[in-house]
Amino acid sequence: MNASEFRKRGKEMVDYIADYLEGIEARQVYPDVEPGYLRPLIPASAPQEPETFEDIMTDVEKIIMPGAASPACTELETVMMDWLGKMLELPEAFLAESGGEGGGVIQGSASEATLVALLAARTKVTRQLQMASPELSQASIMEKLVAYSSDQAHSSVERAGLIGGVKIKAIPSDGKFAMRGSALQEALERDKAAGLIPFFVVATLGTTPCCSFDNLLEVGPICTEANVWLHIDAAYAGSAFICPEFRHLLNGVEFADSFNFNPHKWLLVNFDCSAMWVKKRSSLTGAFKLDPLYLKHSHQDSGLITDYRHWQLPLGRRFRSLKMWFVFRMYGVKGLQAYIRKHVQLSHEFESLVRQDPCFEICAEVTLGLVCFRLKGTNEQNEALLEKINSAKKIHLVPCHLREKFVLRFAICSRTVESAHVQQAWKHIRELTTELLRAQKK
Repeated sequence: MNASEFRKRGKEMVDYIADYLEGIEARQVYPDVEPGYLRPLIPASAPQEPETFEDIMTDVEKIIMPGAASPACTELETVMMDWLGKMLELPEAFLAESGGEGGGVIQGSASEATLVALLAARTKVTRQLQMASPELSQASIMEKLVAYSSDQAHSSVERAGLIGGVKIKAIPSDGKFAMRGSALQEALERDKAAGLIPFFVVATLGTTPCCSFDNLLEVGPICTEANVWLHIDAAYAGSAFICPEFRHLLNGVEFADSFNFNPHKWLLVNFDCSAMWVKKRSSLTGAFKLDPLYLKHSHQDSGLITDYRHWQLPLGRRFRSLKMWFVFRMYGVKGLQAYIRKHVQLSHEFESLVRQDPCFEICAEVTLGLVCFRLKGTNEQNEALLEKINSAKKIHLVPCHLREKFVLRFAICSRTVESAHVQQAWKHIRELTTELLRAQKK
């Protein structure tokens, strides 16, 4: 949707809302639809080709409005998470439509999803241990619990440990900045021998510093064997898995207890929208479920509905699945795949420009839309270059440390980015580099 069409649709939407408000007294206050009403009314999977805005708005009135806010909000979320799960080729155990114990929920962020998973895992292991040994107190268990992630994991993992009151240990990554099974196994055995209780592992697919991928096929079986909850954080990279050529990066997801990525990062859905799936919904509801009288409803014990307030930290929630529905239909799966592929292609174009310049080096494998590079030289030189780049305010780069090196990160992440922008950015970087090196020679 270009700016011209956005203006047109925006004005139409204002009219739609105004008409709704003017005619609100004619609408039914309480919906008379039955649980499960929505799923038969829409396709089982996302469309491959784009659909029209008019068709979607027609369906809003025909499908969403009869369910008012509450059942429609819940039921569309369940179906959208199944749509997205199918795009990723997730195992059926994670899909609600399979009739099993799993399903998806929209969280606010990947940080929130990690915390929810950690708290659910903490509750699960605590109850298991207390069932086996009733004399154990929660406090005595808590002080021995330990969780693990790669030393490349996002700081939100450490923060989840702080909030959850448990130890978080960093597993040293390998030469490609990935967590390997052997390093995790060694840490688990060492901590068990010391009387600690390993209970939670976060595997990162697409780390923040350099978009590296922990080895799921090694880490997964170890977690299963040790009865440790495995959570996969693919906040950025997960969107790429809708493309068959990148789906192998998700191999091993079948070992996970929970999986999360952010459609609001790279799948054209506006913030906030973080997609989280679990194999056993009871693991979440068992940790967060409370039922005061004022929140009870007639279908809550029927098994017919999903009550998402038991899957998350807040009680209230927004109708976030509606924007997923619009995006998936407006672009179609093929359109979303083309968007991802274009960004990856542009990142490789930038990588090629860097490799052609003997003054620079590539610092990590370029897999998706992130290029980690640096000026061949000292960390101080690269820090000075970054300062010049960001001070010029034409482009913005965020750095990272990879081992002992100070590294610049070039991320392709704008909806409207083109090859010309990449070329222009590299020209700008080269000009500033020349200025920097000339000044340092004086």
